[in-house]
Amino acid sequence: MSKRQIAVSVLSADFANLQQAIEMLNESEADYIHIDIMDGVFVPNISFGFPVCDAIHRHAKKPMDFHLMVKDPNPYLTYCVRSGAEFITVHYETCDHLHNTVTRIKELGAKAGVVINPHISVNHLNDILPFVDLVLLMSVNPGFGGQKFIETTYRRVIQLKENVKAVNPGIVIEVDGGVTDQNAGKLFENGADILVAGSFVFKAENPHDAISSLKKA
Repeated sequence: MSKRQIAVSVLSADFANLQQAIEMLNESEADYIHIDIMDGVFVPNISFGFPVCDAIHRHAKKPMDFHLMVKDPNPYLTYCVRSGAEFITVHYETCDHLHNTVTRIKELGAKAGVVINPHISVNHLNDILPFVDLVLLMSVNPGFGGQKFIETTYRRVIQLKENVKAVNPGIVIEVDGGVTDQNAGKLFENGADILVAGSFVFKAENPHDAISSLKKA
């Protein structure tokens, strides 16, 4: 996979004009459409359900990257795949048997990822690294878009990159939260492969240019 890929989170899109937002992303330099599923339990917010995901899938021409911010992701895995998921990422602390969940995602035909919040050491992932395709580092506390980037993320990316090299160098490293053209370059330089951006894109005067600026940062 080439470096400097961008996944745009539709959580920050205008839901009244969602088809227009997806068509914009289809025409842009975005590499993925990032889908945040929130249950109001694991995180203090509710996003949207699978009827909306199905509608996005019907119009999307870019691969879809599902991020499950839910108390128990296992009941939703099949729905994610039916809604076009290329990646499905689950939070480390939400799975009683994380290896089983990762295995199930792969059996369903998607790539499996694990997410950790800013307070969780990347070393907690060492035992699952041989089995996953992607690790997503949250650079804000999950639940709401538009939060300020947590600066310790740079160090966490470097540390994760070293851990990944040792056991599974093919793992994709993704960073989500507070991504802008001011921090994207350093995140890529430190070892990130995909950056998730939402507010920075959809609040920009020209979203196409905003996406381009992240890739060139």
